[in-house]
Amino acid sequence: MKMATQHNTTEHYIELEEKFGAHNYHPLPVVIAKGKGIFVWDVEGKQYFDFLSAYSAVNQGHCHPRIIDALTKQAQQITLTSRAFHNNLLGSYEQFITTYFGFDKVLPMNTGVEGGETAIKLARKWGYLKKGIPANEAKIVFVEGNFWGRTLAAISSSTDPSSTNGFGPFMPGYKLVPYNNLQALEEAFQDPTVAGFMFEPIQGEAGVVVPDEGYLKGVRELCTAHHVLMIADEVQTGLGRTGKRLACDHEMVKPDILVLGKALSGGVLPVSAVLCNDEIMLCIKPGEHGSTFGGNPLACAVAMEALKVLTEESLAENAEKMGVLFRNRMSALMEQTSLITAVRGKGLLNAIVIKPFGEGKTAYDVCLLLKENGLLAKQTHGDIIRFAPPLVITQTQMDQACSIIEQTIRSIQLT
Repeated sequence: MKMATQHNTTEHYIELEEKFGAHNYHPLPVVIAKGKGIFVWDVEGKQYFDFLSAYSAVNQGHCHPRIIDALTKQAQQITLTSRAFHNNLLGSYEQFITTYFGFDKVLPMNTGVEGGETAIKLARKWGYLKKGIPANEAKIVFVEGNFWGRTLAAISSSTDPSSTNGFGPFMPGYKLVPYNNLQALEEAFQDPTVAGFMFEPIQGEAGVVVPDEGYLKGVRELCTAHHVLMIADEVQTGLGRTGKRLACDHEMVKPDILVLGKALSGGVLPVSAVLCNDEIMLCIKPGEHGSTFGGNPLACAVAMEALKVLTEESLAENAEKMGVLFRNRMSALMEQTSLITAVRGKGLLNAIVIKPFGEGKTAYDVCLLLKENGLLAKQTHGDIIRFAPPLVITQTQMDQACSIIEQTIRSIQLT
């Protein structure tokens, strides 16, 4: 372990961020300097299990050698041309990803929130050109508790006050319905100006909220019946995270528009994608949407390799097996303690709900204890801890990580 000096301590780096950076995050007090597979190391050399995976952006594990190799090789050739010109990788990538997911076309972007905004623009344009919605009247339906970013368009659909307070006015043309409620969705679809329904198959930021079995099929049937585009936000739930290639695959339904991001690059640079068929995608003409970095050669090379790794290393299948192991261990722990009130999830997207303890202590305090014991996770909404390790985790590693969580929870009960 390297010796810490006053210039490479945790406190030093946190002080720099506090002084010179915007205060728009509240991270755990750990400064990560290195990652490999399912592990990260802080600036003082301590090793941790990473059970957040950069909010599922690192499904393939930190610094996966195949993805890093694709990145470095392409970076030595050309990284960016803009879409003012063709490049020699974009077409190959477009063919690869559309074949991989079974769609006609892809529109490449950079971040997940850009993907979401692209999907909304596509749905609105389709609504005017194909559904016959009067100009400027198209509506998009969202669910309560959704999270797909923090742009003005994204927070306009939010029901979280921390996302909306002080940032209005908001985007018009949005409707909200309760999640996991097909009756409310059907009622919303009575409005003939509804063009699309955008939702997460499992709500991530809301606390890994898993809908009832049959909900996804019901959404598909309602969208078809009412001529509304089903838009699946799989930025966090896709790419093997829930034990299938896509979370929609659990009920064998296909959305009209699919939004991907995060692990599409294995966590090495921002890459997102919006996929749909010709009837929808070709509604957008040259000059109506774009991105300087979208479809850049570096992103194309990395995304293709990231997708190959997911398939060739059977990461979705491993997520399914390891997720069952994790939930079984946590459910057994819940039987032994009153501190945990719920365990839920699919694949390796899981959460436990923590009852407040001590003098106003919450899930955040549990995360601090987990950090001290060598495992990094993060709370959401005060009482929920999300656990989402890289999909490359082995059974031995999962057993070790579960033991850390169990020991941490039991230590709280003893104090």
